[in-house]
Parts: sequence; C-alpha cells; structure tokens
Amino acid sequence: MTPEQTKAFEEKVYAFVGKPIYTGPRRGYDDVNSAMIRQWCEVMGEKNPAYVDQDWAGKSTRGHLIAPPAMMYAWTQEGYKVASEGRPTDGQVEMVKFFDSHGFSGSLGTNVDQEYFAEAKVGDAIFEESVIESISEQKTTARGIGYFFETYAKFTNQDGVLLGTQRFRVFKFIPPEQEESAPASDDSLEIPTRVAAPRGQDNKWWWDACDEGKILIQRCASCGALRHPPRPMCGVCQSTEWDTIESTLDGELFSFVEMHHPKFPGYQYPLLVGVISLAEGTRIIANIVGCDVKDVEIGMKLKGKVERVDEKTILPQFYPANN
Repeated sequence: MTPEQTKAFEEKVYAFVGKPIYTGPRRGYDDVNSAMIRQWCEVMGEKNPAYVDQDWAGKSTRGHLIAPPAMMYAWTQEGYKVASEGRPTDGQVEMVKFFDSHGFSGSLGTNVDQEYFAEAKVGDAIFEESVIESISEQKTTARGIGYFFETYAKFTNQDGVLLGTQRFRVFKFIPPEQEESAPASDDSLEIPTRVAAPRGQDNKWWWDACDEGKILIQRCASCGALRHPPRPMCGVCQSTEWDTIESTLDGELFSFVEMHHPKFPGYQYPLLVGVISLAEGTRIIANIVGCDVKDVEIGMKLKGKVERVDEKTILPQFYPANN
C-alpha cells in the first residue's frame, strides 16, 4: 500500500479498538458440569482430585468439585461447528475480515495470558465479556508486514463474581508472495513434508533422540515422577533436576480422532491421531498406522516404531500390537 492508503487503512482499523466483541455478556452453552471437566482432565492428563474425585471433593473444605482454572475459556467456545459453518459474526470477526480484505490474510496466535481470581464450581453459569483492547502500529517481522491485535476477556459467574481474565494476542500479516517460476517437470517437483516441530532449549534433546530412533521420557531426579511432553520443571515437586529413561513403545490406546480437516500439505488424509498410554506411565500423541479406522478401538494394545515419515521427518508411529 502507498503511504496514503496505509493512513486510510489505519484510520479504519484503529476504529475497532475498544469495540466489544459480543453484545453484552455471553453465557456459555453449558453450565459447569462434571462430565466436561472429566473429559478435559483426561485429555490434559490432569488428576487433581479437586477436579475429578467427587468423594475427595465432598470431604474437602470446599465440599464440592471445581473446574480447572485453565478451563475457563472452554465454557464459552463455539465448538466444532466452526470448522464447517464458520464463526458467527461479531466484533472480532468483522475486524479480521477487514484485515483479510486488505491483504493481511495471514494469522498467527502469539501468546495468551490468563489470571485467575475465583473458582468455578459445578452448576455455575459462565459469562464472557470481551473487547478488542489494542492494535499495534505496523510491524515488519520474519513472517511479513502486519499488525498485532490484542483482545481482553473477563469471565464471571451467575452472581457477577470475577473468575478470571484473558489477554490473547494475534499477528495479522501479509503473507510473502511466492516466487514465480517456470513450470517444473514431474521429476523436479518437491514433495511437501510435514510441518517441522520447533526445537527449543527445553525439547531439542527429545527430538535429537527421536532422530536417532529413541523415544525418551523425562524423569525427575528428585522424586522420580515421569513427565511428557518435555518441560523444565517437575509438576509434582517442582525440581528442575532430571534424567531420562527410554520407552519400550509398548502402549494402549487412550483416545483417538480421525482427522479430515483442515488439510495440510505433507500429510495423508484421513489421518488417525491417537493419545497413547505408554507402559512406563506417561502418554504421547502420535499417528496410528497399519490398520483401518474401523478396527481401531479404545484400549487396544499398540506397539510403536520410530521411523521416517517423509524426507525430513522422523516420528514415532504406533501399530496394532498383534500385527
């Protein structure tokens, strides 16, 4: 855009700042309930009895189950229908469409900050009030030229008690143009590979071992608790000292999904993705291969293999143990 076009664009886009995302507080589709808490905790590997053990919670000073604070945002989400029907129009959807219409079609969620002030118990109704809090000046990043916008949400219960707040930041940018080239022959076409996993200070060691054909599990050097995925601190005793053990990759299927959408280059669809309970006691997310989805069932025994899935990627994949 020319400087004049940019000025005109920014005058309109900055008008979204302070605009409510919803008209009035939005009530969650479901009140806080033990079934959704249990399902969320199962997926997250959360075993706090305050969330999942009715007998324990009944004998506690609270006298009842509570919802995990980090689950706060889940109660007011639209759900799976967004994938097929799109999001209902609201203040944020209008702003995103405005960005998209001016070429800022790339979206990258950068960070989320939550604060918790009170507990939500079974039976509570959760209300969300959200506003577009800020839009940055134009930024130039490795992703491209764009703008950061930040939303602010507060969550209350039916009595108006503030349960928590959330700030979510997204970068809207103009995707780099693909270089034009002469049509390539079939022999020179590059086959897409899977999205490369980021390797940082806390997990590079795990991926390096995977590249060597081993799946390692962190073990706390202080209390012996195992943990996965890799992280710097033990969730049981908060120690930062750890070593590893190698998994046998014997497992049992805890949960799975057959993915059809969205489709990314480098993946074969439908894609079977499972949460596997390893014999060592931790869980891992991996693809289930070597069988048809109709033969997959919760609790089936699996055996993992670390193998090359494309030209650049080595991953653990799990096969039915009886194969």
